[in-house]
Amino acid sequence: MDRSQKTEAVAQLNAVFNEAGVVVVTRNLGLTVAQSTDLRGKMREVGASYKVAKNRLATLALKDTQYEGLEELLSGPIALGYSEDPVAAAKAAVEFAKSNDKLEIVGGSMGGQMLDEAGVKALASMPSLDELRGTIIGLVNAPATKIARVVSEPANKLARVFGAYGAKEAA
Repeated sequence: MDRSQKTEAVAQLNAVFNEAGVVVVTRNLGLTVAQSTDLRGKMREVGASYKVAKNRLATLALKDTQYEGLEELLSGPIALGYSEDPVAAAKAAVEFAKSNDKLEIVGGSMGGQMLDEAGVKALASMPSLDELRGTIIGLVNAPATKIARVVSEPANKLARVFGAYGAKEAA
C-alpha cells in the first residue's frame, strides 16, 4: 500500500467507527478464504460487515471516536465485525466461532462501553433489533385482537343459544 491508499483506508475505517453501533474484534487463527467468505456472508445476512484490518491503520482510525479503547485489543492477525444494530455483528461472530475454532473472539465495544469476550457473548445472546420490533408489534396488536374477541363473543353466544333452541324444537 502506498501512502494515499493508507490514508484512504484510515478514512474509511474512521467513518465505520463513527457510524457503528458495535464493533467486535476477532483474531483469525488460520481461516481459509472459503471460511472467511462464509463468515462475511453470514455477517451480511444480518446487516453487519466484516473487515480484515491492519493494526496500525485501525489504531489511527480509532482516534477521536467512541471506540478508542479498542487499541489494546489490536495485536496479531485481527479482523473487525461491525454493525449499526448493537447485536447483529456480535451474534454473527459468536455463532460462527461456535462452529469454527479458528476464529477467536477477542473483545469489542458497544459505543463507549468496552466488552471482553464474555461481554460479546452476552451481547450476542440478546434479541436483535428486528426481533425486538416484532415483539413490540405483537404486543401492540394483542389488545386489538382481544377487543375484537370480546365484542364478537356475545353475538356468538346468542347464535349458539338460538341454535340449541332450534335443535330442541326440531327434535
